[in-house]
Formats: sequence, structure tokens, C-alpha cells
Amino acid sequence: MKKFDWHNNLFESLSFPTLILAPDLTIVAANKRFLKKHSQSKEKIIGKKCHNILYQSEEPCQESSCPFIHVLNNKEGTTGLRKTTGPDGAEAYEDRVFSPILNNNGDVGYVMASFRDVTKTKLLEIESQKTSEFLENIIASSASAILVADMKGVILRMNESARKLFGYTDKVAVGTSIAEYLYTPGGARSIMKKLRSPDYGGVGKLHATKMTIITSSGEEIPVEMTASIIYQDGKEAATMGVYTDLRQKIEIEKKLKEAEQIKLEQSNKMASLGQLAAGVAHEINNPLSGILIDASLILEELDEDSTIKNDMQNIIIDTHRCKDIVKNLLAYSRQTEMKRELFNTNDVIEQTLSFLGHHALLQNITINKEFSTSMLMCEGDKNQLVQVFTNIIINAAHAITGKGDITIRTSRDKPEGKIYIEFSDTGCGIPEVVLPRIFDHFFTTKEEGKGTGLGLGTVKSIIEKHAGKIRVKKTSPEGTTFLIELPLFKVTENTPL
Repeated sequence: MKKFDWHNNLFESLSFPTLILAPDLTIVAANKRFLKKHSQSKEKIIGKKCHNILYQSEEPCQESSCPFIHVLNNKEGTTGLRKTTGPDGAEAYEDRVFSPILNNNGDVGYVMASFRDVTKTKLLEIESQKTSEFLENIIASSASAILVADMKGVILRMNESARKLFGYTDKVAVGTSIAEYLYTPGGARSIMKKLRSPDYGGVGKLHATKMTIITSSGEEIPVEMTASIIYQDGKEAATMGVYTDLRQKIEIEKKLKEAEQIKLEQSNKMASLGQLAAGVAHEINNPLSGILIDASLILEELDEDSTIKNDMQNIIIDTHRCKDIVKNLLAYSRQTEMKRELFNTNDVIEQTLSFLGHHALLQNITINKEFSTSMLMCEGDKNQLVQVFTNIIINAAHAITGKGDITIRTSRDKPEGKIYIEFSDTGCGIPEVVLPRIFDHFFTTKEEGKGTGLGLGTVKSIIEKHAGKIRVKKTSPEGTTFLIELPLFKVTENTPL
């Protein structure tokens, strides 16, 4: 009976490509798996040095990094992961195991080297590590505070935002501090109870809820928190909380509420002032009409050379001014109806300038007119628009010290159906601090006795009644430009001619 060569059969039955090396690094045997992997025959491998085959090098490895030398010196096995290139040129990884074969004297007679392809496992490990690092970077760079604790409450992870919010450092908090101390008494238990209930986002989840945390200095901070339980093999392993500091939001809400209250109070005040204005206007209007009639009759009876003729004319002018103020008050209190008529906007501006021709404020000011040659037809109350243009021109004159210019430009955008009117002055400009309030009723920066505060508030009301807009286009210490938009009248089939 033929003797069974179990040594050789055992060597050939090994699951991994394997070599047998002599102490001088010579290859004395290679199993079939090794020959197949390297597409080599025994004749081309046996007798070669291991570095000739494994690294295609004539030079041996450095002793400090050679696992073979480690086995010879220590008579014990060793392993090492080696990055290589596969037959297709792709990245590959081998787990290399070097095991000593001892002779009868206990010395290393041979070394067995096995090579296991772990490319798939290693690439999965690398990919998993990249994913883990990516998730870690997301947590670390999150603007929201994120805290992870185990089921005993020991803090496992705090990102930078959490450390700033709670006032802790990694050295102090992570691994030593108990998360329960970060909440007001009973807060941690309340969170866990909600997390285990299906009523607050589902078991294991807690939708946004408001609560109070305590910083390392003992300060209480209102936050909005979302939380979840982290499970491992179906069991609770940790909890994660995401916190948003509510202090700024609460402060903004408080300011908005205060602003709304002020706005409501101002609205009530304005309603009361409107009623008062209407009453005062009606009371004043009748005696003013009487003064105007009497003064006009007296003026007609006076001789041309009468010494009081100029005085009577001034009385009539001032009375008209008082009636204009009354008219403003009535318009503000909405006691007058807006007339509707068709007119050319350029003509209304010319009419305004004619009224203001001898106004004392305009004596040292040059009025520049840059009017569009197109027909700027508008429908509305011509007299109210005269009031608008008068207010803006007088305001511009007040802003100019000494000599200056007021330029009035008109244009239209027919496709958009808009009329544009610009009033530019060379005055001192509008301070930025008061710019948001210039269209408020009864707001004025003029000295006492030089303004009623009705001007731009009334102007805006009138423009809006005409379905238009007014705004400050630009302002600076070199001057201000107001821009008015009015709807351009469009002729339709139903328009009466």
C-alpha cells in the first residue's frame, strides 16, 4: 500500500497562498494557490529569495521592517497588513502571516508565510471610517449644540457649540460629567419619560420642546431641544440632544411685542388726534371765512394810496394760509372727499410753481425744470397734488441754507403705466437716524413754529389715495431726492371722450 504523504497534502490544502522559506530567505516550497495567484510555475519560484517574488526586488527588506527577521529572532509568529496592487491595477490589501517551523533543537528551521486577500474587508473598513469621520465633522461643525450621553447619563460627546452653550470643555465634561446636572431639577427624567412615550414624536424621539438648561457657572438658559435614543442591537445605548439657544429669539420677540404695543398706542393716539383735528378744523373754518370776507370787503373800499392797504392784503394772505392748514387737518382726518379729474401732471407742477412764485423761502433758490415732452396724463384730485408738490418744494427750500437749486424732473414708463416725478435739492440732506420716521404724521425736525408735522405724512396719504408711491431715492450732505410714482392714465374702449 502506497504511503499517504500527509505533509504535502496538508500544505496543498491550506486555504491561502502559502510559501515555505529557509532561514536565508530562500523559497523552498509554494502551494498551488500561491502559484495560481502569481501565475508562476514552481521552477521559476523555488530557489528564489522572497523579496525577488514578493516585491520584485534584488535587494532584501530592511531588517527593522522585515517580519521574517522578527520570526527568526523571536521564534514566534507575526502578522502584518500590506497594501499592494491587484492584477487590474486597483488598490489591494493582504494580511500576511509568518509562522516559525521549529526543528528538533527548537531553532527556526523554516518559516511558513501565508497571504490572505482582505481587500474587500479593508475597503469597507476605510469607507466606514470615512463615513464616521464625515459624520463626526458634521457634528463638530454644527451651529446647533449637540450632546451625547450614555444611559447612565455620562456625557460621551459635546461639540464646540455645546461646549460654548453649556460653558464646559472636553476635559471637564466628556466622560466625567453627568448630563442630569445640565438641567433644572427633574429635567433629565422628564426628557427620558417623553423619549419613551409615543406621544411626543414617537418612541425614541422627542420633537422640538422648550426647556431650561444650566451652564457650568449656574446660569439658566432657555433652549429649544430635540432628542432621540440611540439603539444598539435593539437596546437603548445612548441619548442625543440637539439644543438651540432661545435667548436672542426671546429678546427679538420681546422687542417686537414692545414695538407692536407702541404702534398700537400710536395708532390710538393718531385716531384721537384725527378726531381732534377734524373738530378743531370745523371750529376754525367758519371764523376764518368771516375774516376773509370782511377783509376782502374792506380792501375793496380802500383807496389805492391807503396806508393800510398792504396790511389788509397781508391779512387776506395769512387767512388763506390758515385755511390751507385747516384744509390739511380735514384731509388728514379724512373729512374731505377726493375729486377725480383728468390732468397733465406737468401742468399741475407749473400751477404749484405759479402759486409759490413770490414765496420768501424761494427768493435765493433756482428752480430747474426738466419736464418730459410726453403727455403725463393722470386721474385724481389736482388740488390735492398741488398740496403735495407745495409741501415737498417748501421742505426742500427749508433744507437749503442761502443759495441753492431745486430740480424737478418728470418722465414716464408707458409699458409699466407709471409717471415719475423727482424733486432734487442741494440742501443738507436727511439724517439717517430720522429717515425711517419722515412720513409719520406729526413728526417734524423743524424748530417750534416752523412746521406742523403734517407735511410728509399728508403727502404720503394723498399719494397713496392716488394709487401711487413716494420714497427718498437718495440723500446725503449734498442734497436729497424724493421720487413720486403715479399711475399713468390709460385710454380704454370704455373711457368717455
